[in-house]
Amino acid sequence: MSHDRATPAMGEGANGRSFNFLEVLFEGVIAGGAAGVVVETALYPIDTIKTRLQAAKGGSKIQWEGLYAGLGGNIAGVLPASAIFIGVYEPTKRKLLEVFPENLSALAHLTAGAIGGAVSSLIRVPTEVVKQRMQMSQFKTAPDAVRLIIHKERLRGLYAGYGSFLLRDLPFDALQFCIYEQLRIGYKLAAKRDLKDGENALIGAFAGAITGAITTPLDVLKTRLMVQGQANQYRGIISCAQTILREEGAGAFLKGIEPRVLWIGIGGSIFFGVLEKTKSILAERNNRTDSKLRKL
Repeated sequence: MSHDRATPAMGEGANGRSFNFLEVLFEGVIAGGAAGVVVETALYPIDTIKTRLQAAKGGSKIQWEGLYAGLGGNIAGVLPASAIFIGVYEPTKRKLLEVFPENLSALAHLTAGAIGGAVSSLIRVPTEVVKQRMQMSQFKTAPDAVRLIIHKERLRGLYAGYGSFLLRDLPFDALQFCIYEQLRIGYKLAAKRDLKDGENALIGAFAGAITGAITTPLDVLKTRLMVQGQANQYRGIISCAQTILREEGAGAFLKGIEPRVLWIGIGGSIFFGVLEKTKSILAERNNRTDSKLRKL
């Protein structure tokens, strides 16, 4: 991520030159897609438990079967969504780091994270809607879920809770990536060396856990709006918040916080670990290719 290769100057590539947009875009797409798929596959059961806890009203018991329900369809959406997010985030971040003074690098990371989240939300929201409804055992397969949601609720059904998703994910993406990037910068300055794979993963876990805890109330609102289907119990974000507060109390906004923090903390460790490792491999490959071209 920031200064992720041989600590080049701010906004420059590995060889001290201005970064190649298409190269950074390509690396981001590959690394983001790989990291997203690994995280979803490894931690899907925890996410399912979190969703069922948040959707349960009052003293309802949650179902412990089918914890991998909807995984295949979710990966089909997560792969392009994660690829798009990092593919947008990386070149946007590097361009902003060229424009902003070094003491405002945190603002560049916040902005790039929010922009990446906004663009990838066009895929992430339908994926999340299908995933969460399958986790609640409303559908058996992803194709059936998509077909029936569109049939009963039209296309807008796939974007149920879109506003609440953006309300949760834009600050989440901005905060998580900003915390991660800033911690890496500080750690590298203190250690005076590049970070090891385990150190990247540890920083990613901390950034994920902190951000996951902070945004849990927003995640509860998003889950309730996405799984309600045609029930229309909630008319929107404000209606949902008011109903939950009135019927279940303020504590309901922290439902699922334990599995969410666990899931995103471990997920952050895996995601950023895989992301940095993949980017490192791609960078080494590009450097070898550049060396061969210079010798020709």
